[in-house]
Order: sequence, then structure tokens, then C-alpha cells
Amino acid sequence: MTRPKLWAVIPAAGSGQRFSKTDLKQYQKILGKTVLEHSVNALYQLPLSGCVIAISTQDTFAEQIEFVHPVQFCQGGKERMDSVFAALKYLESYADANDYILVHDAARPCLHVDQLRNIEKFCQTGQNAAIIAVPVRDTLKKSKANQQIESTVDRTGLWQAQTPQIIKYSILYRALQHATQHQLHVTDEASALEQLNSPIQLIEGRMDNLKITYPQDLDFAKLVLSLKQPT
Repeated sequence: MTRPKLWAVIPAAGSGQRFSKTDLKQYQKILGKTVLEHSVNALYQLPLSGCVIAISTQDTFAEQIEFVHPVQFCQGGKERMDSVFAALKYLESYADANDYILVHDAARPCLHVDQLRNIEKFCQTGQNAAIIAVPVRDTLKKSKANQQIESTVDRTGLWQAQTPQIIKYSILYRALQHATQHQLHVTDEASALEQLNSPIQLIEGRMDNLKITYPQDLDFAKLVLSLKQPT
């Protein structure tokens, strides 16, 4: 039996308004490389067969980057799921039904080697889908409209979703096709699978696998990445 291949998909067509109205977070520099380069390089610690980055039609920067590893580009869409679906269509001629797609945030550059080992172990089990996630640690508060506390939310069983989200090609394709046809709003790939009651495994991740959302996150990412640099 042929071992399934691993393909990376990076949706990078979003505008990231919480970071800046003008500057795209994935192209900010940390330690001499863009955030996107760090994200791609981290994924390529796995035996990837390829990496597809979905970018917007207005993006004139991504294809100028001299990536260390091979990447391909496709035109992304308005929403995250549109970009991921576009990348899956790009891979139709290359990926088999049981190959694994690793969907990873463009602005999540700090993947740790332990997480990558756990992803590789999962892909050897033959299960359909998993996501990297961390159990919610802090007390959660629900607010009223005026930002006063309404109640405390029970955090038992709650996890904070991260990426990569690791899903067999055919499973993810069907889930995103269903979400598109029924005009469902899904914020990540697992949400699309949930609509079809498809089982998804949780792989415990790390808190330092941060997604850059605000400008101050760059400082934390720089600290994490500097600790990985050879001494």
C-alpha cells in the first residue's frame, strides 16, 4: 500500500484588518525573513510533496519572494474557505484522495518540531482529520454590549484551534464543496467537516504556535524564532 503524500496549503489572500489597514502581516520581516517564509520553512520540516499558497489578485509581493523550498501560487478568494478550496482545485491533478492536506495560516510562523512529529505520526494512522489545538487555560468571560461581564463561561472541554489542520484530500474537498454550495460560513476547515458530522482528532499543540494578529505579536514571534536559531 502506497503511503499517502503530504501537501501544504496556505491561504494568504486575506487583508488582516486587525493587524493593519495597509500592511499585510505575512510580509512583515522577522530575523531577515518574511513571516510567510518562516511559515513555509516550518512546514517543510515535514516530507511535503508540495506547497500551494493562495494569494489575492492584488498581491504583487508574494511571487517576488525567493523561497528556499518549492511553492506554487493560485488565486485565492474573498473568504478563507474560498482560498483553501481554490488550492484544492489546483491540486486536483496531483493529489490522491487519501493524501493529506495540511492547511496552515500564513501568519503562524512558530511551529515547533514536536508538533510536526505529532502530525507525521497522525498521518501514519490513516485517520481522516485532525487539528492542532491547545486546551483553554484562562477563565473565560462573556460580555454584554457595553463590555461589562455578563457571565463566566465553563472552559471544560474547550480547545483553542490552531493550524495546521490535517485532513485527507477527498474529505476536505467534499466538506468545502458542501459549505460553498449551501453558503455556509465556516472559519476554519474543521468547521466545514463538522457540518458533515465528520470525526476530527485533536492533537495537542503549544502556546507558542501563535498566529500574528496584532503588531505586538511580532515581538513575541521574534523571541520564539530566535530561540530556534543555531547558536
